[in-house]
Amino acid sequence: MSKIITISRQYASGGSEIGRRVAKLLGIPYYDRTIIDITAKESGFSPEYIEKIEQSATASLLYNLSVGGIYCQPLSDQLFVAQCNVIRALADNGPCIIVGRCADYVLRKDYDCFNVFIRSDDKFRIDRIVEFDKVSEQEALNIIRQKDKARRKHYKYYTDSDWGNVTNYDLSLNTAVFGFDKAAQIIADAVSCNK
Repeated sequence: MSKIITISRQYASGGSEIGRRVAKLLGIPYYDRTIIDITAKESGFSPEYIEKIEQSATASLLYNLSVGGIYCQPLSDQLFVAQCNVIRALADNGPCIIVGRCADYVLRKDYDCFNVFIRSDDKFRIDRIVEFDKVSEQEALNIIRQKDKARRKHYKYYTDSDWGNVTNYDLSLNTAVFGFDKAAQIIADAVSCNK
């Protein structure tokens, strides 16, 4: 198997958990938060700061001026480029799972990728957030809307494509229908069939 598996996901749909399970099934490395940690080490910024910046990309002239002047690349763009370099370096090491960070777009030209989108219905996602974050259902719904909006905006800003658009992915799975184990097995089987 020579493929890099990229997983994009709706917030609280279980994409990260599924990615870990697929990695275990296939015996390949899994990268998610690791990308932020490596970028932080190389850039000197904290992982928390990078995570905050990546969720607030903007093309605002005032923002661009405030972070470095008219001739400088915005900080969010500099960090995105740094993350792209990390993603490519990880992909250069061979088959792996990369979750989020526009990896499907970053690797689209030079790597053999299998791109997956994980989604679920609101009830499934709300139940997960209520259980893990101990918030009300309304607060959970607000978190979902906010996080998905940020992901959509981030993806659009850096790829000029629509996050979640089925034409960007080889496979889209609903975790409320399949659950985590079955979804992971479907992805592993699909990648194995596409060698």
